[in-house]
Amino acid sequence: MDIRRDPHSDELLARGGDSEAHSVLQRAGFIAIVRVHETYHRAPTGLAEDDESRLATDAVARLRVAGYHVGCDAGFDTDARPASYLPLGSSIAHLAARIREATATDEAADALTELTAAHDGILAALREVLAATADFHEGLGEAADPYTARWLRYLADEYLHIIRTDLAYTRTDLADRHAPHPGRSTCTEQVPATERERSAVCACPPPPRTIPAPPPPVAAGLRR
Repeated sequence: MDIRRDPHSDELLARGGDSEAHSVLQRAGFIAIVRVHETYHRAPTGLAEDDESRLATDAVARLRVAGYHVGCDAGFDTDARPASYLPLGSSIAHLAARIREATATDEAADALTELTAAHDGILAALREVLAATADFHEGLGEAADPYTARWLRYLADEYLHIIRTDLAYTRTDLADRHAPHPGRSTCTEQVPATERERSAVCACPPPPRTIPAPPPPVAAGLRR
């Protein structure tokens, strides 16, 4: 990755990296610019040069903590290594992991409950965030701000309402079924006590053959 001032425009730009690096840049204060063939990041408009330098230096430090190789202008180089914490999104991603590992409908329903709970579910909290952002725009004073506020409330009342309603229905359906997932049930490899032919063996198909993983590289380099 590179964080430098463009020699032609003097803009502070960050280029390269994957989606995780882009998240680090955005949390450091950069603005994502999405083009057809690339996504790069710039500093917010209106910052003084010293503020841009602090922003760039902080981003370099955060990216290096995350394991990225970062090339930068000399003024942005730093030995600082700030503490890193799991973002809030990781908690929600954990719900996806729970659903992927679920072996029965009850387990999947429990995970979806965290999204759909009426008072303190994730989607209810997201609606509050949209409403608060709409309220914030009401008093900003520019001509487009009331339109932005109305649009945010529309997103909360229409689009988010549809998502929340449909997921709640899905959660209810799963909770009522009380059924194992046929493709994820765990075989005990034991013959039931009611089986007359005690010499019977498990009829489950053999587990798929695993292909040995390739050996790790001799030395793992930094991400770019």
